[in-house]
Amino acid sequence: MKHNKVGSVMATEVVRAAQATPFKEVARLLGEHRISGLPVVDEDDKVIGVVSETDLMIRQADAPDPYEPKKHHRLAGLTRRGRTRAAKARARTAGQLMTAPPVTVHADDTIVVAARTMALHHVERLPVLDEERRLVGIVTRRDLLQVFLRPDAEIHTQVVEEVLERALWLQPRSIDVSVTEGVVTLAGQMDRKTDTEIAVSMTRQIDGVVAVVDKLTFRLDDSRVRPDDRAMHGVADEWLRKL
Repeated sequence: MKHNKVGSVMATEVVRAAQATPFKEVARLLGEHRISGLPVVDEDDKVIGVVSETDLMIRQADAPDPYEPKKHHRLAGLTRRGRTRAAKARARTAGQLMTAPPVTVHADDTIVVAARTMALHHVERLPVLDEERRLVGIVTRRDLLQVFLRPDAEIHTQVVEEVLERALWLQPRSIDVSVTEGVVTLAGQMDRKTDTEIAVSMTRQIDGVVAVVDKLTFRLDDSRVRPDDRAMHGVADEWLRKL
């Protein structure tokens, strides 16, 4: 199954910072470009961390208030999270502010992989790396949502060509395929039950498909066929085609 790659939707103009970039410059870059985070790169343009608005806000939140009594965070300082927060509160550069190691994807990764990575790590953007792990782009949640803007006609063509013809070796018009607002409806009769399951499963994986309505029927329920009987499928197929 062919999926759109991250490289096809990423932005190639990336706002970035070096380890030595001052705190105020990082804040200026985020504000000026209206972004919530940026990658930090080394001299080889390899991503070593990411700075987000949250990292900057820790500095502001932990700044002492002259009108409030001095607070002691001795217990918090004993935990790893507490030490990390305290270090960021004193940070003066991007290298001290950044979160490391960074969560990244590669340009050749599929959009599905990028979406899962974002959801798993609760991030809104991901630095995109090339084969040598150098920064080549940035991808955001909005970029990934572009797949759902694919025209219905384009999705229809992919279902017919990749699922029916190439994967299942069926005639294009043997199964009725309709697509409305990204919802694919499959209708018609197939030889085996497992073929209907493959058709539905592969269609769901196509970029831009919102849902699949399964109206497929089958002639033979082969879902419980033993491995030793699979060699007989070829004979069964010939028999079914003659019906």
